[in-house]
Amino acid sequence: MFLENPVNHNEQFGWIEVICGSMFSGKTEELIRRLKRAQFAKQKIEIFKPAIDKRYHDEYVISHDANEIRSTPVTSASSIRLLASGCDVVGIDEAQFFDDEIVQVCNELANSGIRVVVAGLDMDFKGNPFGPMPALMATAEYVTKVHAICTRTGNLANYSFRKAASEDIVMLGEIEEYEPLSRAAYYDAMREAERLKLEKNNQ
Repeated sequence: MFLENPVNHNEQFGWIEVICGSMFSGKTEELIRRLKRAQFAKQKIEIFKPAIDKRYHDEYVISHDANEIRSTPVTSASSIRLLASGCDVVGIDEAQFFDDEIVQVCNELANSGIRVVVAGLDMDFKGNPFGPMPALMATAEYVTKVHAICTRTGNLANYSFRKAASEDIVMLGEIEEYEPLSRAAYYDAMREAERLKLEKNNQ
């Protein structure tokens, strides 16, 4: 269950909220929604994203549905620690692209009384836990897993199938490169991709 206010208002600690899921599941949309609510309540907010993510805009976090909020691109998690001073709420998008220090930074911010809202892919295109996300989910007070709709079955999708041939774990992309799939559809797609790869190697 997700709560936006602690029960004990005398407690001076903040907390961590993680929003995770596959590509096209609405992670950034939910991140922006929570941050705009805090902004409307006149809380001081700051949003960070990895500097490598320039798909839509250098200085905005923008969802696939074109909702946006101004952000600060940073090259490392340690930069967030320096720039978040005095904030009530800190948002972090695409957390899977940060180094492992992001876990320590988020916990330090929460321990100093800041509400930390983190969004990121929980699995990479191979179906493995992605970067620091498992540790963030383990130490967070609240974890919200959102789902896309499978493009092949119409069922809930929690896998991000990469249609492009690249084997790089970090590869920014959109609907041309990635497809949200259900478990069954994902494993069918992976088997087919492996079959085509073997055929190509045997030619």
